[in-house]
Amino acid sequence: MRRLYMSPRRWSATALTALTVGTAIAVVPTAPAHAAGPTDHVLYWNDVLIRTFRQVGGSPGPLARAGAMVHGAIYDAANSALCADGADRCIGQAYRTKVSPIAGVRPDLATAIDYAAYDTLRSIWPSISFAADLSTAQQDIPSSSARTDGQRMGSASAQAMISFRANDGSPDTSTYADGTVAGQWRRTGSGEPADPSWGLLRPFAMTSNTQFRPGPPAGYSSYAQLLASKAYADQVNEVKSLGAANSTTRTADQTQAAWFWANDLNGTYKPPGQLFAHTQIVAKSAKLTQAGNARLFALVGLAMGDAAIVAWDTKYQTSIDLWRPESAIHEPQDDNNADTKPDATWKPLSADTNGVNFSPPFPSYTSGHATFAAAWAGAMKGFFSTDAFRFVGTTEDPHASGVLRSFTGFSAAATENARSRVYLGVHYQFDADGGMSSGSALANHVTGNFLRPAVPAYAFDGFYEGQVKYDSSYPDGVAGGSMTLTFGLSANGTPVTDLNAVVGVSWNGQPGASSGAVSVVNGRYQVTILPGKACGLRGQTLSVLLRDGSSRNLFVTCTVV
Repeated sequence: MRRLYMSPRRWSATALTALTVGTAIAVVPTAPAHAAGPTDHVLYWNDVLIRTFRQVGGSPGPLARAGAMVHGAIYDAANSALCADGADRCIGQAYRTKVSPIAGVRPDLATAIDYAAYDTLRSIWPSISFAADLSTAQQDIPSSSARTDGQRMGSASAQAMISFRANDGSPDTSTYADGTVAGQWRRTGSGEPADPSWGLLRPFAMTSNTQFRPGPPAGYSSYAQLLASKAYADQVNEVKSLGAANSTTRTADQTQAAWFWANDLNGTYKPPGQLFAHTQIVAKSAKLTQAGNARLFALVGLAMGDAAIVAWDTKYQTSIDLWRPESAIHEPQDDNNADTKPDATWKPLSADTNGVNFSPPFPSYTSGHATFAAAWAGAMKGFFSTDAFRFVGTTEDPHASGVLRSFTGFSAAATENARSRVYLGVHYQFDADGGMSSGSALANHVTGNFLRPAVPAYAFDGFYEGQVKYDSSYPDGVAGGSMTLTFGLSANGTPVTDLNAVVGVSWNGQPGASSGAVSVVNGRYQVTILPGKACGLRGQTLSVLLRDGSSRNLFVTCTVV
């Protein structure tokens, strides 16, 4: 039997490397695990939120607003609870408030999260009871001054959010008259115009409702110019071919993608819920700490809350409230464009569970799905410092029941999401392009200006020790053994040994690799890697995500000696 040594190549201060679903990641728990209650209260309340999306349905704007409110309040509550141990323990900048601690009391983190979520949810949907959810969350947390103070912090954080959103323009009860000019949006039989004034809602992070408004479709600011253009004709004809219910040019994979990303029907978790579900998939794969999840879900929530405002501002508040492809294909005789031909029998692929084809009841430009997707992808990239994060996504659309789709990164998922609306027959490609552009710019604004880690930058020192045995039955990998890696951190020249400084650690290998929890031994962080078959001769990467928002990567190769 030969020996195979693991050799470090270099630590990189660049992006966190791609992680795969199933990768085992060592983390440090920030709260004690409870026997029957949730172990991560951020994920627990996100599940409650998604369940409520299914229950209430409706257009995506109010759901995105709810997500931003709930997770913004959770973040402030968790941040306040951790800050009680000192400024160096804070997650980051406060969003709306940092609740002052009571001297001598360490507030319970889980309770702070629970009451922030509970009080905020009750304020958004007063007719729905969340008492059972709170009881489940709290059932294994004993009565104590810590629990009492956690409740105080959570409720105060919720109230700060509720006060901030009072009279913000929701609910939207405005009306909208159908267009009479060629190109202007009109009803297609799928319902009343949804939330025509949502674009006027008070933003969560933007400086104005129009800050990230995309340019007009194809660069034309009047209906006459747009409809007479070659660009318009090309895009109408593309969706006419690819998006038809009976299309012969759309591939099976494109059809699956169209349904996978749809989630337009009530009873599903809707587009914001799907993206929150994908955030959970990634967060669980990365085994983030509870504090890390509080920040991640808040960034995603704020980005999507404003994404709805950007998209609906563009749909209703600009010079072009563009008609859906369904109208454009039925009525092209009015567009003065010789390259578009009418087809009164054309139907989009989009359909309800009874097989009735429909277009969503609001203007086409810009795409809400695309804006949400790009904002989500940008928030995820901003948090993880990388776009290359492999994951497998889920859907609740009844036309794609049980379908899973794999993605190489956040942007890849967002791009497919945006393009899928053409395959579904409800959008033009410039709708997708406009949404992607504005959503990405919005996310950069959110991650660059909000919830920034409130800790000094860490100086990093890392090395490896240990070896593993080579098994000839796996000529490209390792069958057994372990490797212990240790690394040191310092801030402003002072050694750091706080377990909360490490948000997550990943051994980026094949599924089945595992690692133990991070610990501090003799003033240095230590993690033991059990690579299984993961350390091939091609090399793998250990990634450490730190609380200051940076990451460090160690590239390891295995050498037969």
